[in-house]
Amino acid sequence: MSSSGTDPLPVLAEGLLAVGDGHEIFWEESGNRDGVPVLYLHGGPGGRLSPGYRRSAPADRSWIIGLSQRSAGRSTPSAGISGAVDLGANTTAHLVADLELLREHLGISAWIVEGVSWGSTLALSRMTI
Repeated sequence: MSSSGTDPLPVLAEGLLAVGDGHEIFWEESGNRDGVPVLYLHGGPGGRLSPGYRRSAPADRSWIIGLSQRSAGRSTPSAGISGAVDLGANTTAHLVADLELLREHLGISAWIVEGVSWGSTLALSRMTI
């Protein structure tokens, strides 16, 4: 399976994962489930997954996973709803723990983590927390 041109890959599976503190993170996967797992992290607070991220790795050799970080995108509750989110439960340590819960949920022992903007900072934070 490979991506052609500017067309994003189709989503093969998606879901919400309860991560604690009343939060659920949205995740989706595309590419090749037998390939190298690659986690993509969007730009962070106020951000969301855009279909173009699915072209960030070779689809025929990569199991491409995207997630909406806590309170962003399709994750719940949304920080866009006034008073709906306790920001005390939305720290870097919480976000890193969410990544590990997703990795375990998907049965992945190790993955490549990439991102943009705050997502790249979060990827680096994962290595130090």
